[in-house]
Amino acid sequence: MNILQVFSDNLQSFLLGLGFMGTILSCGLILVESIVPVLPLAIFIAIVFYTFGNLLGLIICWVFTITGCIISYNLCNGKLRRFVENKMIKKLKPKTQVSIEYWMDKIKNMSLASLAVLMAIPFTPAFIVNIAAGLANVSKKKFYIALLIGKAFMVYFWGYIGKSLIESLTDPYTLIKVVIITLIAFVVAKLSNKLLNVE
Repeated sequence: MNILQVFSDNLQSFLLGLGFMGTILSCGLILVESIVPVLPLAIFIAIVFYTFGNLLGLIICWVFTITGCIISYNLCNGKLRRFVENKMIKKLKPKTQVSIEYWMDKIKNMSLASLAVLMAIPFTPAFIVNIAAGLANVSKKKFYIALLIGKAFMVYFWGYIGKSLIESLTDPYTLIKVVIITLIAFVVAKLSNKLLNVE
C-alpha cells in the first residue's frame, strides 16, 4: 500500500510540475484509463480540477471519461465480440462456456438504473464494465445513457470528495458518501428510464 501511495504522490508531483502540459497529459490519460485500467484516475481528475476549477474541471473530466468508455465499448461490440463468440468461447470447456454466457446475459439484461449505479461507484473498474457491456451486446442507447449518468457522479466523487484510493477505502465517511452518490445515480437513472423508455 505504501509503495502505491508513494507512486501516486510522485506521479502527481511530476504532472503538476509540467504545468499546463501536465494538465493536457492528464486529460489524455483520463481517456486512456477507460481502456487501460492500471492508471490512477483520481490523480488525473484532481489535476484537471486544480487547473480549470471545479465546474469546468468536472465537465472536461466527464467528457474525456465518457469518450474513453465509448471507445472501449465499441471496440468490444464490433469485430472483437464476434471473434470472442466464434473462436474463443467455442474452444472452452462446455461448463466454462455456459458460465461465460450466463454472465454476459446477466449484464445484457441489467436495468439502466443498475448499470448507471455500477458506473457511478468510484471503485468500479471502467475497463471491465466497458468490455463486458460490449461483449454482451448491451444496447448502445442503454449503455450511453447509463454512462452519461454514472460517470457524472464518479467524476464528481474524485474531483470534489475523493482522496487517494487507499484513503477512500479506509475512511468510513468517504464510503458513506459513495453510498449517497450511488443512491442519487440510481434515482436519476430511474427517472431517465421513465422519460426515455430505455427498457
